[in-house]
Amino acid sequence: MEFTVEQIAFLLNGEVKGDKTLKINQLAKIEEGTEGAISFLANLKYEQYLYTTKATAVIVDKSFEPKNSFTTTLILVDNAYTAFTVLLQEYQKITANNKKGLEQPHFIGTHTSVEEDLYLGAFAYIGQGCKIGKNVKIYPHVSIGDNVRIGDNTVIYSGARIYANTVIGNHCTIHANAVLGSDGFGFAPQADGTYKTIPQLGNVVLEDHVSVGANTCIDCATMGSTIIRQGVKIDNLVQIAHNVEIGKNTVIAALAGISGSTKIGDNCMIGGQAGIAGHLQIANRTIITGQSGISKNIKKEGLKLSGYPAMESTDNLKSQAVFRQLPALEKRLREVEKKLP
Repeated sequence: MEFTVEQIAFLLNGEVKGDKTLKINQLAKIEEGTEGAISFLANLKYEQYLYTTKATAVIVDKSFEPKNSFTTTLILVDNAYTAFTVLLQEYQKITANNKKGLEQPHFIGTHTSVEEDLYLGAFAYIGQGCKIGKNVKIYPHVSIGDNVRIGDNTVIYSGARIYANTVIGNHCTIHANAVLGSDGFGFAPQADGTYKTIPQLGNVVLEDHVSVGANTCIDCATMGSTIIRQGVKIDNLVQIAHNVEIGKNTVIAALAGISGSTKIGDNCMIGGQAGIAGHLQIANRTIITGQSGISKNIKKEGLKLSGYPAMESTDNLKSQAVFRQLPALEKRLREVEKKLP
């Protein structure tokens, strides 16, 4: 599979600076580029590699101004990172194994409807009363409970568990061993010190274009729905508790945990290992950095929060600077105390 630099530039709506007839047959990091490869430069920390790379072509921003000479051909675009993402998507479409058909053995329950171009891997299970959309890919060892709804062009990778009554939209991706719809952590303490299980009767709803990472767990609601809005991207090993709502286009990094009934706004960014307490409201466009802990409502939009308990990042940095000085301040205090009568 081979394309010219000119063809790729046309796809990306870019401008070629160099030889547009050169052939491209692979993608590569800029520091690892070889003849026939195309790469990109979006982060100027990697600019040094532009002057040494052996890649045939490199995608760069139109605003980029090189400081030294280089031998590679450039494709100038509005946003190099976005353009390379488009290129990766097109490459995936061409190279992906477009599986279709039903492998054996598998099980499909009664009153389940399946649209055209379904791929169902070996040992996959689909319960009763389900509706499966067009061009859905369900890989081996996936388990889908009763009355599940799955939209068009959704992919569910091996080992995922989709509990009964879950609703999954169009163009979603569920990665390996993710669990959607498991019981929320609901137990009522009793007078004798034991705990009584609170039935979890709700479901999980994923809107369109949602991605769920490997080994992530999204609990069903006690009543109603746990809702993941359109365009949300969830990393691996994330825990989302019952009755949580994640606003559209929010991204959540690995090992983050969101407690029950918390509502996350639109276009938020939640860093790895962040923890969010239950029954909170988090405003739109909030950025929560890694390992931060949120224990109260965030009402103002667009804040960047760090630390535990979380505060605005600039205040957190100032606090850390003071904290580092505490040993010296304590020493000075004791010296002052010695001089007191």
